Amino acid sequence: MSPAPDAPRRVLFVCTHNSARSQMAEGFLRAAGGRRYAAASAGTEARGVHPLAVRAMADAGIDISAQTSKTVERFVDEAFDLVVTVCDDAAEACPVFPNARERRHWSFPDPSAVRGSEAERYAAFTRVRDDIRRRVAELVASEG
Repeated sequence: MSPAPDAPRRVLFVCTHNSARSQMAEGFLRAAGGRRYAAASAGTEARGVHPLAVRAMADAGIDISAQTSKTVERFVDEAFDLVVTVCDDAAEACPVFPNARERRHWSFPDPSAVRGSEAERYAAFTRVRDDIRRRVAELVASEG
C-alpha cells in the first residue's frame, strides 16, 4: 500500500550513539521541512542527547532538548522513505531497513570524540552542526 499523496516524507537519521549528529539532523529537518517531513533519529546504541549538541542547536535557533536517544531496533519494522546514516560506523553497523525506499550515507566526524578545552569541543559541535544544516537544506531543496 502506498502512502497518501499528502503524507509527510518519513526520514530516519542513524548514528552510532544517537547523541549528536543524528539528533541535529532530526532537529534541522523538523525545522526546515515543516509538515512535508516526519523526521526521526536513532543509534546502533543509545547514550542520551549530548549537552553540547543541545547547546549548538539552541545557538542555531532550534531546540532539541526534548528529543530522546533511541536505538534502531525501535524502527526496523517501520516504513521510511529515506534512511540516512550520518557516521561511518553506523553505515557499517546499520541494520537493513526492509521497509525503507531509499538509503543514503552522509559522513560527518564525531564531535564528541574531540578532546580539549570546552571551547575547542564546542567548536567541533558547531562545525558539524553547520555541515549537517547544509546537507539537510540541500535535501529539502532537492525535493522541492
